[in-house]
Amino acid sequence: MKVITAPALIAFEKGRTWPRERTRAMLEEAVQWPAGSLARLRAGGSVFFSTPTGGQEPAGEQIPAFAGAVSVAMNAVGGAIEALPAEDDPAFTARARTVLADLRQLESITAQAVRSSQGSAEVIKTLVTIRTRYDALMTRAAATADATLGQRLYTARREANLSVAEAAAAMQTAPEVVSDAESEKPVSADDHQRIEALIATLRG
Repeated sequence: MKVITAPALIAFEKGRTWPRERTRAMLEEAVQWPAGSLARLRAGGSVFFSTPTGGQEPAGEQIPAFAGAVSVAMNAVGGAIEALPAEDDPAFTARARTVLADLRQLESITAQAVRSSQGSAEVIKTLVTIRTRYDALMTRAAATADATLGQRLYTARREANLSVAEAAAAMQTAPEVVSDAESEKPVSADDHQRIEALIATLRG
């Protein structure tokens, strides 16, 4: 399926042109994103990016379209990061959490695409960019007075070079507890205490 020509895709990625509505719809269909996602991202909105249904992943022939769509999404997320207020602003924490949620969703679908992209350098590069921006923003958020449990856990774990599984083993709990906390999902009171204890230990 040829969604967009190579020159048009390059111009799209670099922000020089904006595809017609039909082309945008085909791009969104190719990567199985909700209709209107690209327009909402361009307007600075937040979009829930769904992963491919039925366990399917983007086919190899769809990878260029996928890379272009994710590139546009990353440009929008980058703009949202630049527009964040200072870390001591009361609005910073809530706005940072929204951007971090978008980055997690982008990371999830891009990591899936890497497995089916046959080593596509563009897709791998995009994944690295997403994870680098996520790390940087999580570090900023974790340093604020309003830092969440998940932000503090993520930063402490990364500084100690612990994987999710290793952090879970140190707390004698399931890896899902670590993933849930870092994704801002609720955890039990007992797990909350275990996480706080681990953070204190890692911080020395």
